[in-house]
Amino acid sequence: MIRYRDFADLFNRMIATAPQKTALLCSPREGEGVRAITWTELASLVGARAEALAAEGHACEAILADGTAECVVEVFAAVQAGLQVALVDPLMPNRVMEPLLHTVDADCAWASSSARQTEIERILAPESQPAFGAHGVLFFTSGTTSFAKAVVLTDESLMSSAFNGSSLLPLSPDDTLLCLLPLSHVFGFVCGLLWGLSCGATVALGRGPRYYAADFATFKPTAVSVVPKLLEFLAARDALNDELALVLVGAADCPDDLLDAIRSRGIRVSLGYGLTETSSGVALSIGDDFHAMTICPEDEVAIADDGEILVSAPTCLMQGYYRDDEKTAAAIVNGILHTGDLGFLDEKGLLHVQGRKKDVLMLPNGTKVFLPEYETGITAALEERDVAAVFCGGILTLVCGSLTHKRTDSEIMKALEPAMATYPPGSRIGRIARLGHALPRTAAGDIERWKLQEELDDGNC
Repeated sequence: MIRYRDFADLFNRMIATAPQKTALLCSPREGEGVRAITWTELASLVGARAEALAAEGHACEAILADGTAECVVEVFAAVQAGLQVALVDPLMPNRVMEPLLHTVDADCAWASSSARQTEIERILAPESQPAFGAHGVLFFTSGTTSFAKAVVLTDESLMSSAFNGSSLLPLSPDDTLLCLLPLSHVFGFVCGLLWGLSCGATVALGRGPRYYAADFATFKPTAVSVVPKLLEFLAARDALNDELALVLVGAADCPDDLLDAIRSRGIRVSLGYGLTETSSGVALSIGDDFHAMTICPEDEVAIADDGEILVSAPTCLMQGYYRDDEKTAAAIVNGILHTGDLGFLDEKGLLHVQGRKKDVLMLPNGTKVFLPEYETGITAALEERDVAAVFCGGILTLVCGSLTHKRTDSEIMKALEPAMATYPPGSRIGRIARLGHALPRTAAGDIERWKLQEELDDGNC
C-alpha cells in the first residue's frame, strides 16, 4: 500500500500514475446516467475551485457535506486553498448549526443549494481568525454523553488513517467502493471516500437515503462501509448486489446474527473500531471472530487498570478540541488518548471493545450497572427497542420513547420481572418515564444520553 502524505500528495501521485483512471462515479440528477470522473478531471475541478476560493480571501469554510461530487471537490479545493475546513451535517437545522459554526470561526459556507448557503452565511459571526488554518479539517463529534465538540484533524492525519485501514483491508484498482455514509462524520469520510481513493479504487457516490437500496443496483459496488442500522435496513430489503465482496461495519456495535447473515452470502464482513479523535480507524476484525480486532499498524493500544482503552496514534491523533485546552488535556495525557471506551486485549493481542466507560452507571449503593448489557435484557423482555435506563430522582428509571406495544406502566413492570430478577433489589427498575417521542440518538443509532438527561432534568423525571 502507498502511504500518501496529504491530499496534495494523493492527487499528485494519481495524476502521475493513473490520470485516466475513474476516481468517482456519480449520478448528479434524477433521470441522468452514471457519470464517471477521472483523476485528471477531478484535479482540474479541484484546482479551479481552489483558485477561486483563494481569491475570495476567506479563512474558514463550513461545508454542508451532502456527499455529492461537488461537495467532494469543495472539500479538496478548500484544503488546497489553505482554508480551515469544518464539515457539517446538511440535515442539521440552522438553529442547531449556528452555535457550532460560531465555535470554529467559520466566515463562509458552501452548500449545494444556493438558497441554503445564503441562509447559513447570514448566521455566521466569526469573532477571531481560525486557530489552525491550512490543513485543518474539523469534524463535530456525535457522542452519546456530551454536546458536540469540534475535533481538529488534518488532511495528513486523515490520509494516515486511510493508510492504516487499507493496510489491513486493501482494495484493488478494480474495486468500486460505494460511499453511502455522511461525509460530515469521520467514519464516512475516511472509510467511504479516502479508503477507496487511496487504494486506487473507484468511489461511487451514493445519492442519499432515498436511494440507499437502489444505489447497489446502479453502481454494482464490490465494497461498502456502513453503520449497523443501515446494514439492517439493506439486509431487510435484500438490496446487496451479487458483486459485493466486502462490507465494513463501524461506528457502533452490530448484532452477530446480522453479521452472520451477511457473511452467509459469501460476503466478507469486517467490524471496525475508531474515534473521531483518531481520524477514524484504530482496529479492524480481519479474521473469523467479528469482535477480535487487529490493531492498525501505526497505532498502539493498551488497557488501563479500570478497563479503559488507551490509544497511541501519533500519525492519526487529533490536534485537539477546537479552542478547548481543558477538554483536550483531559482526553490526551502524555500523548495517549483516553478513549472513554472499555475493552480488553486477548492472548493474541487482539482488541475486544465492550462499551463506553460512561455507560457504566454507579448507583448510590456502590453497585455498577453496565447499561448496554442491562438495556439489552430490558429490550428483550419488552420486545421494544426505544427504551433506556437512567438514574433520575434517586430512582433507577426506565425511559420509554416510541413504543411498539401499548402497555400500562404496571404491565411494563410485570413484563420486566424475569429480566430484573437477575439483579439485586437495588439495581432494578423502580419507575417508568414516558417521553412521548423517540429517544434522542446519534447518526449511528446510539442513545444521546446527555440530551436524554437534559430533558428529564427539565421536568420529566
